[in-house]
Amino acid sequence: METPFSQVSERLNNRRFIVANNAQGLSGTGTVFHYQVEEDAIFSTYQGGRIRMGNQVGRATGPNTIELLYQCLTTEGELLAGWSRGTVGVDQAGRTTLSFVWGWLSGATGGGESNYVEFIA
Repeated sequence: METPFSQVSERLNNRRFIVANNAQGLSGTGTVFHYQVEEDAIFSTYQGGRIRMGNQVGRATGPNTIELLYQCLTTEGELLAGWSRGTVGVDQAGRTTLSFVWGWLSGATGGGESNYVEFIA
């Protein structure tokens, strides 16, 4: 049955993503995000690069929009937390894309924009 959040679930559930652009953030080359979706609820884990371990929890807010809270422990021992609002899309190759506006809540200041693309092994 189609729900208002079916596209988010179809595009994110059990899929992995890598950084396409994140100039102001910590995640970068080597960071992999793995998403799980249940109805409008979203959960992910991520690690690699400067991220020792991290997770996100959030929800779908529309047919192709999501909001997340994230936290991570860096390889330098920093504990950081933040928020993001994103759009789920599709590139010309058919891979799922994620575009975020984000900011820090704890452990750092500032924010930025970032883009991710589905990792297909």
